[in-house]
Amino acid sequence: MDTDAIKGLGTAEKDQLRFITCGSVDDGKSTLIGRLLHDSKMIYEDQMQALARDSVKHGTTGNDIDFALLVDGLEAEREQGITIDVAYRFFNTPRRSFMVADTPGHEQYTRNMATGASNAQLAVILIDARKGVLVQTKRHSFICSLLGIRHVVVAVNKIDLVDYRKEVFDRIVGDYVAFASTLGFTSIVPIPMSARYGDNIINRSGNTDWYHGPCLMDYLESIDIESEMQGLPFRFPVQWVNRPNLDFRGYAGTVASGHIAVGDEIVVAASGRNSRVKRIATYDGDLAQAEAGDAVTITLADEIDIGRGDILARPTERPEVADQFAAHLIWMDQEAMVPGRSYAFRIGTQSIATGSVTHIKHKIDVNTREHLAATTLGLNEIGFCNVATALPVSFDAYEVNRRTGSFIMIDRYTNRTVGAGLITFPLRRATNIAWQPLSVGKAERAELKHQKPCILWFTGLSGAGKSTIANIVDQKLFAMSRHTMLLDGDNVRHGLNRDLGFTEADRVENIRRVGEVAKLIMDAGLIAICSFISPYRAERDMVRGLVEEGEFIEVFVDTPIEECVRRDPKGLYSKAKSGKIKNFTGIDAPYEAPTGPEIHLKTIAQQPAQLADDVVKALIERGVIAAI
Repeated sequence: MDTDAIKGLGTAEKDQLRFITCGSVDDGKSTLIGRLLHDSKMIYEDQMQALARDSVKHGTTGNDIDFALLVDGLEAEREQGITIDVAYRFFNTPRRSFMVADTPGHEQYTRNMATGASNAQLAVILIDARKGVLVQTKRHSFICSLLGIRHVVVAVNKIDLVDYRKEVFDRIVGDYVAFASTLGFTSIVPIPMSARYGDNIINRSGNTDWYHGPCLMDYLESIDIESEMQGLPFRFPVQWVNRPNLDFRGYAGTVASGHIAVGDEIVVAASGRNSRVKRIATYDGDLAQAEAGDAVTITLADEIDIGRGDILARPTERPEVADQFAAHLIWMDQEAMVPGRSYAFRIGTQSIATGSVTHIKHKIDVNTREHLAATTLGLNEIGFCNVATALPVSFDAYEVNRRTGSFIMIDRYTNRTVGAGLITFPLRRATNIAWQPLSVGKAERAELKHQKPCILWFTGLSGAGKSTIANIVDQKLFAMSRHTMLLDGDNVRHGLNRDLGFTEADRVENIRRVGEVAKLIMDAGLIAICSFISPYRAERDMVRGLVEEGEFIEVFVDTPIEECVRRDPKGLYSKAKSGKIKNFTGIDAPYEAPTGPEIHLKTIAQQPAQLADDVVKALIERGVIAAI
């Protein structure tokens, strides 16, 4: 098939516009979508009959059909007359296909609204003509701007309830444009409308003969969105390496932006390796060129190392490659985000097993756009943060390319998506700093000491006996001429971690620092003995991830909380119970016990010396040290 025929097929297909409706509660978002579906002839007869029945039961429009019920599918939404979840609907006209997301108005559903906006190309922001621009209007406009939406329809709805007065419309539009002037929108198109009665939805209304702009459907059908992606640099995230036989190696994925042709030179963003495009293959045959949105398999003239997650680009238009970057982060989980805690990241097709937010520069009040100091981010909060990943990643700034500038954060234990991020700029390019090779390494130093280096990590409640047992273990190993270094939770807070308190964020940072020090001690060929409450599994596993398999030995000093309170060697439990100490583990802060420790010490009816012997015996069995 020739190139012209291929182009002809491409233009025959209708493109899709993805847009959202947002605004304050009861501004008519769901009603507007229902009206669009109805007037576009996208509702079947049985749906209309069901809608009529639901309008009698749940409707808010008297004897009229309540079009909002087409979208508000959750029973809770219908009973309350609000939208809670994000509802997606698809419909077509002869000129274009559409995917519309109806997003919730309440502030507690900010994450839902952000989810709907993340893939949208245009926002229809509804404003009740009786109320004008509200705080919710500003909040949703800010989130739309933050998420890269550049085209906005200001739908001044319920214009019928103010007698279709032009001066009301003009005042609201003036207020909105003045507010939105700093949000970076490319276009703002105001339309007076009544979603309930259909004014200026599908056809121009005679009730607003003073309005000379387009009706909503005409504008949605005509706005040019696709050319924006075509004008961006070529980006091809590799989703899959296709190797059906020895004679074919292709890289499958969807062109995220720009275009590419057979014979063009490309580069692997992360490695810098170059080649040329040999073929652009599809199920229906080869193409001469591919552009944004095309799902293709690209073969190259040279055999170079490419895997899932790599990004192909033009050599003169490479994306950033860095392992640290600044980003806006929208937190979407009930459990707060704590800097230093380890999460998994997904950036396009790239999966990074380990990364963390290293610092929250500020939190953003989405109602006022004020920058606030913060040490954590809670559900629905937005912060501007520094992020570090274990491996370098390829990306563009989100404002330049939404497809390659966004990421999600994933809880490593539950696999929940907990955050969504928008990259702003790199902090440290991965090519700027490299590991300095050392002539004498961990293995050589350990051989000199006749032992295997490891991190022996004692964890348990305050008063469990960790420090006592760890100290006896240290003494016994010293007597055996073994080389150790003991790090104790209280001792490091006199020096290295004297600036940290006992909030969750400070506890996470405390263990992060200690973990890095323990790794350095182990790299010197020593056995690093660490005694810390370390209440969170995530941080203990973070330290485990710093070293090789088998080098982290978790020792759970298992003493019931009742026994720890009875012992109370430092008087801390009594102070915590009286309120003199806050965030005390076991009282008003959680302790997450190990689920599969390498060594499990149950201390009831056991003496510390005997438990220390058990630890030494376990080290001998693991080959860390030899028996004497």
